Amino acid sequence: MAAETTGVRAVIEVLARALTDRPDAVKVTESQHKHKTLIELFVAPSDLGKLIGRQGRTAAALRTLAATAGEKEGKDVTLEIRETR
Repeated sequence: MAAETTGVRAVIEVLARALTDRPDAVKVTESQHKHKTLIELFVAPSDLGKLIGRQGRTAAALRTLAATAGEKEGKDVTLEIRETR
């Protein structure tokens, strides 16, 4: 992980790698947009369903954890889950 990696990004990356079948395909990016921090989580297409979970419960839990970790750093965090291209 790079020096500019925040705690939020690190938390999401560790959890995503643990939840997927292809942890090597996990990529997490972070960008700032008007006082909001956008965390984009890219996973292999075969792992997308696993990270979304039944009725979106896993995705909702990941978003809650990202928001909570962001609050500790004084950030408003949004998590987007996408499949790698």
